[in-house]
Amino acid sequence: MYRSFFKRYFDCAVAAIALALFSPLMAVVAILIKLEDGGDILFRQIRVGKNGEEFKCFKFRSMAMHAENLPSGEAANMPITRIGRLIRRTSIDELPQLFSVLRGDMSIVGPRPPVPSQVGLCSLRQSNGSIKCLPGMTGLAQINGYNGMPDLEKAEFDGEYARKMSLATDLKIILRTFSYFFREPPVY
Repeated sequence: MYRSFFKRYFDCAVAAIALALFSPLMAVVAILIKLEDGGDILFRQIRVGKNGEEFKCFKFRSMAMHAENLPSGEAANMPITRIGRLIRRTSIDELPQLFSVLRGDMSIVGPRPPVPSQVGLCSLRQSNGSIKCLPGMTGLAQINGYNGMPDLEKAEFDGEYARKMSLATDLKIILRTFSYFFREPPVY
């Protein structure tokens, strides 16, 4: 029942509340990004979503312009703006994805959406069934140190989430996501 019906309402309620709470912060971040270098406020990138369908994902821009098509590992080598360091470390750069949740392209919790060039990860998700989940703003792999994690390990966490998806699982992941902000991510 949760998976097929209630999760969508849960996502919309959480996204709407979060947008109401964080809209002043989002406005300040948008102004600071624009003031820093005059470039675009949002970073737009095509990502792979539920059932392998592509969608446009939005984040606050934290890097130099024109890094849209790089996988996370390669994008990490791009120059980061001063405000970008702060918003990336605190995950404030992810807040525009709340609009993707309201649109139905993403969920609050689920596997992180890869870029189309991450064919191996998409294939692993296809084989373990997690490709059938809406991609999430946070997920089981994220709370276990996503950045730098090998694709096989990411896919294992994604498959585990797909099997255990429930309101209790989502709430645990959300709570652990907040604790993630206060510790250094593991190095792979």
